[in-house]
Amino acid sequence: MGDRKTEENRKESENTSVGREILEWVIVLVVSAALAFLLDKFIIVNAKIPSASMEPTIMTGDRLIGNRLAYINEDPERGDVIIFLFPDNEKEIFIKRVIGLPGETVTVKDGKVYIDDSATPLDESAYLTGTPLGDFGPYKVPVGAYFVMGDNRNNSMDSRYWNRPYVYRDKILGKAWARYYRHPSKIQ
Repeated sequence: MGDRKTEENRKESENTSVGREILEWVIVLVVSAALAFLLDKFIIVNAKIPSASMEPTIMTGDRLIGNRLAYINEDPERGDVIIFLFPDNEKEIFIKRVIGLPGETVTVKDGKVYIDDSATPLDESAYLTGTPLGDFGPYKVPVGAYFVMGDNRNNSMDSRYWNRPYVYRDKILGKAWARYYRHPSKIQ
């Protein structure tokens, strides 16, 4: 009788141990999912680049992480690459470079960008390649909004072409922070 009771206790202990192990794994999975959700909603924004509009800075098919906290205590600056809700269809996420700041007038002449009728165009040599073409504007950027353009100016649907050409501050999801995936066809 004693051996039988010992065997029952051992089996009950094993069942409790297996149950405890399963519960621990469930807790780990639930906590991990909750942390991933909170991270995605409040700390980072995940973006996939669908077009060549930001090449060569960011290639088609790349995946980026944007920092949702970047503009909590500071404003976007000219040259920042931002991730935002597309003004003409807020179900889409776009990524472009900030060119015009609130209150400025942006004019594009012969592919060169001029701010507030300056005699000298912006120096964009750090990120532009090729020769941008076209005349656009002037665009008077409203308070609380930004004028954005892609780095691949001749192949970018940006503020120059939208029905609503400005990105308002509250529609900015984050500042591009890090590329975590480069599309294999773009690796050289």
